[in-house]
Amino acid sequence: MEMRMLIPCFSLGVAFMLFAGIPRAQGADDQAMPAVGTAAPDFSLENQEGKPVRLRDFQGKWVVYPKDRTPGCTIEAHGFTRDQGQFVEKNAVVLGVSVDSVDSHKVFCAKDGINFMILSDVAHDVAAKYGSLSQGSSEPRAARNTFLIDPQGKIVKVYVKVNPEAHSTEVLAELARLQKGAGR
Repeated sequence: MEMRMLIPCFSLGVAFMLFAGIPRAQGADDQAMPAVGTAAPDFSLENQEGKPVRLRDFQGKWVVYPKDRTPGCTIEAHGFTRDQGQFVEKNAVVLGVSVDSVDSHKVFCAKDGINFMILSDVAHDVAAKYGSLSQGSSEPRAARNTFLIDPQGKIVKVYVKVNPEAHSTEVLAELARLQKGAGR
């Protein structure tokens, strides 16, 4: 059976909803963060082209998601762009989630040649649900966290405060390990 993975990242951040009674990890500013083994709640956000994207649209794939317009975000996004072919080979989709606007994402992607979708969470709903909303500055921002979601929609790995320079490579290695263990 072919496995696909969705990899949402939070600096281009992704967040997932927690329900009462679900095990939790602590995220940015001690928000509840979904734990490994829990279901990744669906969400719908607009991508850099203004088109709606739902998490459930990628069921059957592995999902990864990475913040734009800062040096760290740009480095991280370039890594995921560079490695995009390897993610495709592993049946994985990279989705970035950020609290910036669709127009901001469109400019960032065009200027920096970003080749994966960046979703706009201007209402901060998704980032908050995933415990990845940083309140450290005057305006809330998505924290640099990544959630690796398996083809069945479960969170299989959570990366908190990632190193943007090595993160794409790190996620690819974990994805290979998980797929090997699943007999892909």
